[in-house]
Amino acid sequence: MAGQAILKARGITKHFPIRHGLFRRTTGHVQAVDGVDFDLFPGETLGLVGESGSGKSTTARLILRLLPASSGTVHFDGENILAVPFRRLRRLRREMQIVFQDPYASLDPRMPVGAIVEEPLTIHRIAGRRERKRRVEELLERVGLGADAASRFPHEFSGGERQRIGLARALALRPRLIVCDEPVSALDVSIRAQILGLLAELQEELGLTYLFISHDLSVVRHVSDRIAVMYLGKIVEIAPYASLYGSPHHSYTQALLSAVPVPDPDTEAKRKHLVLKGDIPSPADPPSGCRFRTRCPRAEDICSEIEPELREVGPNHRAACHFARPHPLESGGTGRSGLGPNI
Repeated sequence: MAGQAILKARGITKHFPIRHGLFRRTTGHVQAVDGVDFDLFPGETLGLVGESGSGKSTTARLILRLLPASSGTVHFDGENILAVPFRRLRRLRREMQIVFQDPYASLDPRMPVGAIVEEPLTIHRIAGRRERKRRVEELLERVGLGADAASRFPHEFSGGERQRIGLARALALRPRLIVCDEPVSALDVSIRAQILGLLAELQEELGLTYLFISHDLSVVRHVSDRIAVMYLGKIVEIAPYASLYGSPHHSYTQALLSAVPVPDPDTEAKRKHLVLKGDIPSPADPPSGCRFRTRCPRAEDICSEIEPELREVGPNHRAACHFARPHPLESGGTGRSGLGPNI
């Protein structure tokens, strides 16, 4: 993509120790994230997809330094977030916010909504009390709740409304980057479309950049400019949404896309479905070479011996496979420009 990246992640790794025994000795490591690279450009949405346990949410927390990384660098506007002192990190966090997956668990049930949205402004000592109250009312109006919501408590709202509260809180500091960690997975299908539409409106209005995490490819398709596919702690394919959905190169991406239902029965009947064998391996003991080889329909001896690099296989399209080749698929929907029937 053209322009300077707002965020650059290089080689970020997170290994959680496995401890056993009376003295809690380290006997191994869970390789939750293992050498992830990607760029985020101003105003774009990068979708990060994969099965549960692939490392998506851990990656999100690493780039915001909510978790300490084992190694790697994350540069935001040229500064390595993983190395800056806490005082500087605090200021950088005004520019980076997160919307959590569970709208029921991410809000303090003892605080009124107004106090929840105002809290970031108070912590960062932004504006006076009267100005903060005005900002809170403005934010609640912007996310479609109304200023009267400020005096109510989270339990008085539905799941979709609580997610709007979480979004208002994320917007309070006027960030440039928002990490959306499965923001619609806990919501009903009809509510998902409303939240996704709101995210799109806010992005256009405020010039926001999103890292959008989800396990649902039918959702990611409608919000993302580019999509990165993760498997067992690594990115195995990354491409613009049209290229990835129209011509996926990695077998794992092809299998994920073939599982997305198409609303047209005739088209669905003609589609070729790729069914993966076995279960995802343990991140505490990943396979040698290519981590996907134990489930890959085209694995050969080289796959167990040499780990494939994430290499260029097309314009702005990279895949980590020794035998990367396009596999045309049609999964329906309208793409980035609208919210189609797959939502």
